[in-house]
Amino acid sequence: MATKIRLQRHGKKGKPFYYIVVADSRAPRDGKFIERLGSYNPNTNPATIDINFEQAVKWVGNGAQPTDTARAILSYKGVLYKNHLNGGIRKGALTEEQANEKFNAWLEGKDAQINAKKAGLASKKEESKKANLVEETKKREAKAAAIAAKNTPVAEEATEEVQAEADSQEEATSAE
Repeated sequence: MATKIRLQRHGKKGKPFYYIVVADSRAPRDGKFIERLGSYNPNTNPATIDINFEQAVKWVGNGAQPTDTARAILSYKGVLYKNHLNGGIRKGALTEEQANEKFNAWLEGKDAQINAKKAGLASKKEESKKANLVEETKKREAKAAAIAAKNTPVAEEATEEVQAEADSQEEATSAE
């Protein structure tokens, strides 16, 4: 039986939520499956991935073929790298301790990347809030100035119009 590691869609329209499952390749997308390995929620930023790591490594090692998206998720979580290191152990190229050291070093680097992204998103959000606040205060001040100008006495506006007409007449006479 050919098995695939793939996503099984759940959730409502426009808000997908996926289960990562091992299923027979002939089964329908949301149909019968052999084992549920975890879940994937693309609605959060960064996407939330919960996976049973040991079971996923076992299924990949036994020959289950992941779909393209499932492969990307498994690679992101390190399942495919762990399977690669296990192959090196089986061939005798690595010892178990060396493989664990390499994998732990990879995990630390990956965690650093994820934390940096989360921090960047948080700082970006704070910057956008500050920028929005500054824009809002500018708009509020402009609106207050417009209201103040509207509420000023009409006599001042009339004198300004008279001065503007006088200036235009002076320019016309000087041009002649």
